Amino acid sequence: MSLEEGIAEWRSYLRRRQAIHSMDADELEDHLRSQASALVEAGLTADEAFLIAVKRIGDLDALSREFALEHSERLWKRLVVAPDTEGESGLGKEAGVAVALAIGAAVAIKVPELFGVRMSVAHELPAFYVHNFSLFVLPFLAAFFAWKRSLVPSGRLWLAVPFVAAAAVVNFLPFAPAAHTQFLAALHLPLALWLAVGYAYAAGLWRDHDQRMNYVRFSGEWFIYYALIAFGGGVLMALTGFIFHAIGVDARQLLFAWVLPCGVVGAVVIAAWLVEAKQSVVENMAPVLTLLFTPLFTLVLLVFLATVAWTRSGVAVGREVLIGFDLLLAVVAGLVLYAISARDPRQPAGLFDALQLVLVVSALLVDGLALWAVAARISEFGWSPNKVAALGENLVLLVNLGGSAVLYGQFLAARAAFAKLERWQTAYLPVYAIWAWVVAAVFPLLFGFR
Repeated sequence: MSLEEGIAEWRSYLRRRQAIHSMDADELEDHLRSQASALVEAGLTADEAFLIAVKRIGDLDALSREFALEHSERLWKRLVVAPDTEGESGLGKEAGVAVALAIGAAVAIKVPELFGVRMSVAHELPAFYVHNFSLFVLPFLAAFFAWKRSLVPSGRLWLAVPFVAAAAVVNFLPFAPAAHTQFLAALHLPLALWLAVGYAYAAGLWRDHDQRMNYVRFSGEWFIYYALIAFGGGVLMALTGFIFHAIGVDARQLLFAWVLPCGVVGAVVIAAWLVEAKQSVVENMAPVLTLLFTPLFTLVLLVFLATVAWTRSGVAVGREVLIGFDLLLAVVAGLVLYAISARDPRQPAGLFDALQLVLVVSALLVDGLALWAVAARISEFGWSPNKVAALGENLVLLVNLGGSAVLYGQFLAARAAFAKLERWQTAYLPVYAIWAWVVAAVFPLLFGFR
């Protein structure tokens, strides 16, 4: 391994970590280069110089220590790793804070029952919980990152603004009974507030490209852990119900009224803590997951487009259909974004990048079908909150996917660097937040709260 290859690998590792700013990485790299160069001049090989230089800055920098731990198969451990009791105690404190905030979220979702707003196993979930669900848990997740990243007091005040605004929108605007605009607000606020949590995750440095990409990686990794926790929780609830049923006790009321809602919100914080504590494990999973699901989604979209062409069928426009298509396109956009975040930007273009381009183009064609159907529906029956929201969301996704297709094509043709595609994705994130807030806060005014 040459010195430049070692430094590039070390730098790539630092870029994937959430707790380091790009300026700090530059400073650490300068320090590493000067140490390694001095050792090479003293007669050491490039391999030896790099390993010893990493050891020296590893004594000062926890991320270099983690880098060494993760590369034990190349004798990093023997050269670098030293006991880190301070890190272990810090991890224990972090776990305690995460558990406390998870319990806080669980308590918060049960507080409305003190005022007569109850969850019922037999009936539909009350609208209050549907509209306020993100407010029961995301403030606790934001608080976890504000504490962990030592967000300054002024930053904490700015962080509180979107949550206060969201609570005011869904609870105090004069919505008509069963208003479509209230449903749309409840549907879009989780996205808007999830991106607001990113401000705390980035310690207020939300304009930094690397911090945004780190939050994208975190979001994908958090989803993996949350899905695993949800699966385990579902198995636990099923087995609990089974063993109690065997002795003639019906535990469904306890499970569905207490364990399920408290677990759903508490797991959001716990999954975030697991990503933070065990990030290196998930970083190995991310490329595998993108390699698995990218061809599957590509195949599904291609088969769908072929079926549309064969049957000459149009898209039946209804609220559920619009939501379904928007979710599908959002998942595809998220998969593309996550694949970009998991890719080593130094690697040359390959077959997987071409497959990504096919996926993006397929999604663009599906988006075009959805837009055509929505536009035809509006032309025939006029404007409505649902149709305008679907139209806007499809346009937002169309621009993002279109830009991605162009940049992927340029990258495959060796006319643009992969970093340009990365920056397009992170620069576009605020557009999603802006549109979510428009739907949640402006649509009720435009459509008379109906």
